[in-house]
Amino acid sequence: MLLSIDTSAGTSVAVVDRDRGIIAEAGESDTRRHAEVVGELIRLCLDRSGVPIAELSGVVAGMGPGPFTGLRVGIAAANAFALGAGKPVVRVVNHDGIAWQHYAAGATGPLLVVTDARRREVYWSAYDGADEFGLPRRTQGPGLVVPADLGSAVTGYAGFSRFDAAEASAGASGMLAEGLFEHGRPFAGKEPLYLRSPDVTIPGAPKRVTG
Repeated sequence: MLLSIDTSAGTSVAVVDRDRGIIAEAGESDTRRHAEVVGELIRLCLDRSGVPIAELSGVVAGMGPGPFTGLRVGIAAANAFALGAGKPVVRVVNHDGIAWQHYAAGATGPLLVVTDARRREVYWSAYDGADEFGLPRRTQGPGLVVPADLGSAVTGYAGFSRFDAAEASAGASGMLAEGLFEHGRPFAGKEPLYLRSPDVTIPGAPKRVTG
């Protein structure tokens, strides 16, 4: 069983199991309240699932793509919870979770996942379908463009079924992680997919202060 956390859009938390599916899931759509609600949602999902922390096998961290401020809250929460519980962290691309959910519902064929990146831009990822285990095959992206340039950014754009997702489900990302582990597929890397620089930058070395 896994605790899954994603803050790439709103805040989504879930407890999942490979055999039982999504046991509990809760979310908050407000993109300005990640830090306020993520701890409460973790507690809520654990209570609803009835799964003791000791029985979790790991924690899933959604690595984006997503805006810097929100995305880092979920990653930090996943890392902190895993450290305290003595569990490993596994990482997934949230677009892959959205695609997994799409194919798990019975869809087939090429899929273009599009999510809001704010600043009048969108994130996108392209898939040519799912493999024999239902795991999505990402062939392009994630990328970041203004909507008007999406057609030129995605090779073969006209051949994709486009899905604009308003939220990213931690439950779907958790089930994707279960499938990746079961079939020996790689997880996402440790670097978050911000895809652009944060609004606030850290200045250079501070000036030396003397008494």
